[in-house]
This record gives sequence, C-alpha cells and structure tokens, in this order.
Amino acid sequence: MTAETVKYEHPPSPSRSSPLPVPPLIETPSADKTVEMAKLVRESFAAVETKAEELSQYFYGVLFSVSPDARALFPINMATQRNRLLRALVYVVQMVDRPDELATFLGQLGRDHRKFDVLGRHYDAVGVALIAALKRFLKDDWTPELEDAWVTAYGVISKNMREAAGKEIGPAWWKATVVEHRLVTRDVAVIKVRTEQPLLYRAGGYVSVEVPQRPRMWRYFSPATAPHDDGTIEFHVHAVRGGWVSRAIVHHTRPGDVWRLGPSLGALSVHHTESRPLLMIGGGTGVAPLLALLDDMSRWKNNPPVHLFFGGRRPEDLYALDELRGLTVTCPWLTVTPVTEEGTIAGGDRGTLATAVTQRGAWKDRDVYVAGSPSMIRATIAKLLAAGTDLARIKYDPFTLD
Repeated sequence: MTAETVKYEHPPSPSRSSPLPVPPLIETPSADKTVEMAKLVRESFAAVETKAEELSQYFYGVLFSVSPDARALFPINMATQRNRLLRALVYVVQMVDRPDELATFLGQLGRDHRKFDVLGRHYDAVGVALIAALKRFLKDDWTPELEDAWVTAYGVISKNMREAAGKEIGPAWWKATVVEHRLVTRDVAVIKVRTEQPLLYRAGGYVSVEVPQRPRMWRYFSPATAPHDDGTIEFHVHAVRGGWVSRAIVHHTRPGDVWRLGPSLGALSVHHTESRPLLMIGGGTGVAPLLALLDDMSRWKNNPPVHLFFGGRRPEDLYALDELRGLTVTCPWLTVTPVTEEGTIAGGDRGTLATAVTQRGAWKDRDVYVAGSPSMIRATIAKLLAAGTDLARIKYDPFTLD
C-alpha cells in the first residue's frame, strides 16, 4: 500500500448515548496510584502492541472524525507519522512511573509542538482518539480500572505539554537559510545553515527540522556543532532507505533553501565542571551530537579524558574520521578509535561497536554517551550492562531517532 492510497476507517462520531471520555487536566497522581497506573498501562499496551499499525490507523480515523481541522496539522503522507505515534507512546509508557524524567520529556515536547499551532481542543481530541483506539483493540479486556489508568496517564501527558507550551515565550520556530551543502559520501551530506534569530540550543541536543521539499514533514536532527556567535549550525544527514525527508535533504537541498527549525530538545549534555572521564560511542551520523559536545568542550580550560569510538559498516562510512583525528591534535584529552564491521582501517578495531567497546573493558569509571541507530543503541547498552556498566552512567536519547 503506497502513501497515496492509505485509507482510514472512520468510526461513528461520539454520541450522547456512547460518549468517549475526554481525559481531564489532572493533578499528578500519588505514588501508589502511579505504580498501579504504570502496571495497568504497560500490561495493556503490551497486549495491543502487535496490532500497532491497525491501532494507529484507527486512532487517526477517530482523531480526524472528532477534530477535522487536526488533519491540517499533519503531512499528506501519514505512513511515517503512524510509526512516530507508536514510538512516542512506547517511550511514554516506559517512563510513566518516572515522573521527573517524564515531565522533562513532555515539557520539551509541549514546547516543540507549538510549531504545529496545536490548540487545547486538539489535545482533547487526541485523548478521545487514544482511549477509543485502545478500547476497540483490547475489547473484553477493557475494564473501568484500565480506562481510569489510561485517562489518568493521558491527563498527565496533556497537562505537562500544555503547561510547558503556555509558559514558553520564545519563537515557535526559527527561519534558517542553507549556506552550504556537500556530499561527504554517496548518501551522507553535511549541511550548514544560518538562523536569522539566535536559536538557543545545548550541544548534544537535537532540533526538529522542516525543509521546503517536504512541507509539514518535520524530522529530528542533531546539530554537529555547538552554538556559534554567527548563528551557523551544521547538520549531518544520512539518506535512509525510504526516508522521504532525509533523501530530499541529502540529494535535493541547495544553498539558499529556507528551513524551519524547532526548539532545542534532548538530554545529552556535558557540564563544564565535569571531571569524570567520558566514553562516547557514535555510529554513522549518530556521531553528530558527540561532535557538538566535543566542539563545546574544546573551548574549555580544563577537560576530562574522553575516549570516542566511531563506527560504521565499511571504512568509507567513517566520514568524520579525518575531522576527529584533527581534533585530537589540538585536544590531547581526546582519544579516537575507529571501528568497522567490514574491511580494516589503520589504528581501528574490527566488529560491531558494541563488541569493540566492551572487549576493552567495562568502562566502570566513565560516564557513557551513546548515539546512533536504535538497533546500535540497544545492542551497545545491552553489552555494556552485561559487562558491568552501571545503567545510571549511560546517557542516550532514544526518542530522537527517526
């Protein structure tokens, strides 16, 4: 089924005889209620996760039936959007009993969603659609207790996002002009843009990007540079197979194109008072946020030791290796180890990043930063944990990946 032929099942609109509950704006639930809510939400979501595609399709059918004007907030091609919804739900479900961490994430998400011109009624409509979709696919397993848990969970989500958006006084998005575009491999491009107004972001974070070739199809990318006084930001983009946005950026972007950038998001950061040695692990263009951290750290007077493993399938995939090796000349605190799964490279290791890193030890004395594809992050963290690394020492942004 192509993007152009995607169909939605439009359920009957809610009526007075069969109302769908609008998740309310609620106070944060007590600790005991949060534990029980988390248990019910996780168990019920696991029961429908195998039907993710159908659930997403039904969800959007309800959403656009209840709130027709919400359709204009989404791109014409909804295939990728359905996947993004489920990834967001999975991430929130995993964090539902970690209120501080969840509040930080939802606050960022709420500020970011201002660029869509989201209104209060859209939050209500999303809640109605979510409850309707879960109720339909859980069928007889849907109970009043389960409904209360999901209504409460979505109430927390909606409350945090709305409050964060309401408190934000900065722009909803920034205009950025492409000043440089160059292919560094067949499917990786380095793009430099300049913003008209300063975009405050933290090295290691990420921002949402909309390009003129793909209107309303926002995607997350990490700047590969720390903030500069001249307003320039560098992005490294890999044209993934089937990636509408990434392929347009790599193969069709030209200097003079005007992008829109959303506010800064993400949890990766290194404070200038950091003294603990660092281990950084970057796969492919996932090295971009780590490059931004190194760019920022290169301006500090004192730096902790940093060992960066940069991996790719083949030697030619290590497009930033020359830049990293050049950085080691001026930054004696930095060590760089290239890793390839196929072929060899001077001074490099052979194998997956997960294997290359853990065969050198457990790195128990270091804070660990991991960035790359979802599968690479999962495999690397699993290996590190098996080797004895403390999970609390591992930092990554799983939701940034698209």
